[in-house]
Amino acid sequence: MSNALAFATVTQALALLIESNLSPEMDIAVKVETRRPPAEPPTEPTINVFLYQVTPNPSMRHTDLPTRAADGTLVKRPAAPLDLHYLISAYGEEAELVGQRLIGCVVRTLHEIPVLPRELIELAAERPYLAGSDLAQSPQKVRFTPTVMDVDETSKLWGMLHQTPYSLSVAYQASLVLIEGREKPVPAKPVETRTVRVLPFGAPGAPVPPGTDNPGADEPSTDVPASDEAGTEAPAGGAEPDPASSEPAPARKRAATKRSAPARTRKATGKPSGRAPGGKSDADNGADADGKER
Repeated sequence: MSNALAFATVTQALALLIESNLSPEMDIAVKVETRRPPAEPPTEPTINVFLYQVTPNPSMRHTDLPTRAADGTLVKRPAAPLDLHYLISAYGEEAELVGQRLIGCVVRTLHEIPVLPRELIELAAERPYLAGSDLAQSPQKVRFTPTVMDVDETSKLWGMLHQTPYSLSVAYQASLVLIEGREKPVPAKPVETRTVRVLPFGAPGAPVPPGTDNPGADEPSTDVPASDEAGTEAPAGGAEPDPASSEPAPARKRAATKRSAPARTRKATGKPSGRAPGGKSDADNGADADGKER
């Protein structure tokens, strides 16, 4: 966060950053000026740092809303997040390619040191016209990134500079600069009294426990008919279940098949059933002859 002198402080600090990093490539005196490109190109080596546009930062333009309460009381100090757009042009003897050498030094410096150092900000704030600048105390750092401009955008930019001849230049964007408002919010009053109420469920004024609006409505029924292990229901009236029916269905089917197999065999072969006269079978007669009880 900083005050309204942040724009000028960034421009002056950028000029100091470029001026202090021209060596060892440039062994001649170079003048670094913070103004628009001149209509009459200078003959001595010169670098112009020109702030040509200020735009809102798109990612943080709504981060401080709202800043006031419903009654108009300031609850948060407003801050405007902004981006600064610079045009850096170079002038010098064309026969010795001084302008190109200067632009190379500018690109190398801002690529090597993309974040504006705090000591340069403090040094820039020592200017009489920048007294009171607090940009050095801002936790937000200012970073420089190159701006890609095609021929059309470059011609439009230089077309705004009336009667100014084009010179070799580069464009950079400085992000992020936060401009704070002058008014400070009134601190909130401390808590004087604390009221804590503990009420059991069911007491007057106590909250209703969740799920007790209609007791028993959502409870599942527990009346499950008694059944044996095979899943068959017990017979009504308390009668004992048939042992044969208590067996699983596949087992009962196999037992019924075994009982009916001899009858089908006798019917197919035409042999007697093996019962002696009197209703006893040969096995029964043998058992009586041996004197064994049935």
